[in-house]
Amino acid sequence: MNPKLEEFKNIVDVTYAQNGTSVNTDALGMREIQRRVWEQRKHKYLLVKAPPASGKSRALMFIGLDKLYNQNRKKVIVTVSERSIGASFASTNLKKSGFFADWEVPDKNNLCTPGSSQSKVNAFVSFLNGRDSILICTHATLRFAFEKLAPEAFNGIVLAIDEFHHVSADLEASRLGVLLHDIMVGSDAHIVAMTGSYFRGDSVPVLAPADEAKFTPVTFNYYDQLNGYRYLKTLGIGHHFYRGRYTEAIGEVLDLDKKTIIHIPSVNSGESTKDKVEEVNRILDVIGNVERTNPATGIIEVRRHDNGRILRVADLVDDSNLTARARTLSYLSTVAAKERGGIDIIIALGMAKEGFDWPYAEHALTVGYRASLTEIIQIIGRVTRDCEDKPRAQFTNLLAEPDASQAETTVTVNNMLKAITASLLMEQVLAQNFEFKTKHNGDDENEPGTLRIRGFKEPSTDRVRQIKTSDLNDLKANILQDDTFIRAAAGNLDAEAINKILIPKIIRNRYPDLSEAEIEEVRQHVVVDSVIKNGEVREVGDKRFVRMGEKFVNIDDIHINLIDSVNPFQRAFEVLSKSVTPNVLRLIADSIAATRIEITPDDALALYPKIKLWVKTHAGKRPDRRSENPTERHYAEALLVLQKLKREKNLQQQAISKQEDPEVEQ
Repeated sequence: MNPKLEEFKNIVDVTYAQNGTSVNTDALGMREIQRRVWEQRKHKYLLVKAPPASGKSRALMFIGLDKLYNQNRKKVIVTVSERSIGASFASTNLKKSGFFADWEVPDKNNLCTPGSSQSKVNAFVSFLNGRDSILICTHATLRFAFEKLAPEAFNGIVLAIDEFHHVSADLEASRLGVLLHDIMVGSDAHIVAMTGSYFRGDSVPVLAPADEAKFTPVTFNYYDQLNGYRYLKTLGIGHHFYRGRYTEAIGEVLDLDKKTIIHIPSVNSGESTKDKVEEVNRILDVIGNVERTNPATGIIEVRRHDNGRILRVADLVDDSNLTARARTLSYLSTVAAKERGGIDIIIALGMAKEGFDWPYAEHALTVGYRASLTEIIQIIGRVTRDCEDKPRAQFTNLLAEPDASQAETTVTVNNMLKAITASLLMEQVLAQNFEFKTKHNGDDENEPGTLRIRGFKEPSTDRVRQIKTSDLNDLKANILQDDTFIRAAAGNLDAEAINKILIPKIIRNRYPDLSEAEIEEVRQHVVVDSVIKNGEVREVGDKRFVRMGEKFVNIDDIHINLIDSVNPFQRAFEVLSKSVTPNVLRLIADSIAATRIEITPDDALALYPKIKLWVKTHAGKRPDRRSENPTERHYAEALLVLQKLKREKNLQQQAISKQEDPEVEQ
């Protein structure tokens, strides 16, 4: 083992049933996700949330054709984030599988081809004025064309926006967001929005609440998809930490027997050497000796050091020769996408993420922290395609280990913690879904897929039901991206303070329209869902048990108060504490402690009953701000806030008394 590398065990290691349900087709040629979308085809605005490779593009073909033939729509415009994704919407024979029409896109209406933006805009406008029914273009072409058009030009149109997370509710910053809003307000266009990860990398929502409320969501989650595969059975997500330069450590995690996509870090990141071409050369040196570069394809042939076998490597980092880059991409989209031996390793920087199709890929090895959860979802999606002879997929994040001698220690710690929380989110996304209900005496305890919990508040309004059904993972993304939450969870703060103070605060910010009763219903569902998915459900005879912390609890005995006593996201940080050196763990703890968690008066008042109980349990001892225990420090700071509140209240009462009694000395 390379001494520069510290291994962090997989946070996620999931096994699926391989029941085939997500890939089998019905009499119309539809897979499960496509049937779900088809059932909602008459709605004006559809939001399809489904993982990469689930079949969103063909779902759009089915409902697009239905809107053309049966819903009085005149044209369908499909927009994609980059040109390479346009191939997913190419002409497709649907009749042979039982559908009533084929999806036909004339070559002239495929604008995801080389050419000037002006020529594509002209072609877009000509399409609107012509007789053809279907056009494919990029988001950029749509934006440029819209500058020359009025919203009413989209009357009678079905506008499909793939990779919908590129839209932003920040209309000052997102031209695509402005365009969508104007089309919704100024035309009768039908909108079909599709995304594999609805949450963006930043905190800005994809849609404003008023616009989002107009969409009918169709959700197909990762568990539905992966559990329904034929071949892929297990998926692992984990981290490795290195010291020094990553190019010296990457050999420890690069399995040359696995079909691998390596994403090197951005040149602006701390992990980068600032010479991306030289980084590729060093990775090639780790693999073996370069024999030649095929002039027809740009594929590099490398002879392995260990066994002498030739590996085919694609370099998508060097962009100095665009003609050579185009040849490589063409080879990857044709030969390599269809032949297992076509390529062995792809080295990329900004490419090979969204919409990139290499079904044989088994290992996504990503160097450096990725700030965007969307980017992580997309990268993992490259290796989760179902493929014969591929029983396992793995995502590995190679991260710099904090070093006390470096000035950017705090940044490194933050990146490490955020990378771990991204994996926690994926664990939640990839786990089986349960239906949670209030437990009453006499309820059937073994109802399949349902867990009953005493004291649990079920949704009382349609709004809460909608959040529970289609927004839960997005809300968890908000929680796990919140700096205060990350540090509180990593610092082992009291679980109830996390569950009853921090999480409700984030829910209020995301859904300002909710009442306090609705916030509590959403909060309970988030916490319960997270604790159960972070745990493990086992059946023993006719009883079911769930792991909560270090022990298994009979599901018959579960109460919402018991669940609220568990930090739903603590396990990964416990794994971390066992996986890094004591010095690194101390650096992480010091960095967390250096950032003070602000406590509002309302938060302090909510904590007061627990502080009283803590004092009683500790024989009257008051919590100490200098304690090494994060919960004790948190209680001590809350007491200071309460003392300040009491002083201010006393001063206010004195002022009132002076006003009421003018003879009191001034």
